[in-house]
Amino acid sequence: MTREEETLEGLTDTKGKRRRGSSSSEKACWPAWIMSFMLATTLSGCGAARPSKYYQLTVPGERPAAPGADPVAATLLFGPLSASHLYREDRIVYSGGGEQMGTYEYQRWAEPPTEMIQMVLLRRLRSSGHYKSVYAERSNASGDFLIRGHLYDFKEVSASTMVARLTFELEMRDLKSGVTVWTRYYSHDESVAGKDVPAIVAALNRNVQLASEEMLASLEQYFAEHPFK
Repeated sequence: MTREEETLEGLTDTKGKRRRGSSSSEKACWPAWIMSFMLATTLSGCGAARPSKYYQLTVPGERPAAPGADPVAATLLFGPLSASHLYREDRIVYSGGGEQMGTYEYQRWAEPPTEMIQMVLLRRLRSSGHYKSVYAERSNASGDFLIRGHLYDFKEVSASTMVARLTFELEMRDLKSGVTVWTRYYSHDESVAGKDVPAIVAALNRNVQLASEEMLASLEQYFAEHPFK
């Protein structure tokens, strides 16, 4: 045991027996080198934690309906997106050109990607004014059609160039007949204007907004070809 450890563990009395503690008056009389050692030992285990940064996607606001356009008299329910556990947690995912993936430790989403993307798509449908109503799927919600999907990719991909990749698939089921009447597969790599995480997040956000517009156009085409009564 070193001299510093011996001193800190306890003081020895004149008979050589260990004392289990020391009074404040004894501590006040300790030499300066002992106090310095104690301070250094305490600070060495108290390094400042690195702060985490959080990001979120842009949720569409309300938009005025196109003049003269009657909304489809159907209520749409939007269910949760299924995905691997990576996209049901809050860490931002990255990968190289191969199959290996990783996550950033201190750069995170404000909510799991599956929940954020669901909300963006739902809000885009609702804000379009093209449908009687649009709700998130809940146990007490009733509607005419149910949209669900699976998220395959929502990540940074660093190969020859850096891109923000989004891949998902949606399907819509007629709740009356139980038949799947519409499907949409979306996959797009959005260019990243920079090499830091904020640039990656911005590109992923743009990709989600593009996907919401494509989904909206595809659903409009379906209902134009299959009028709902």
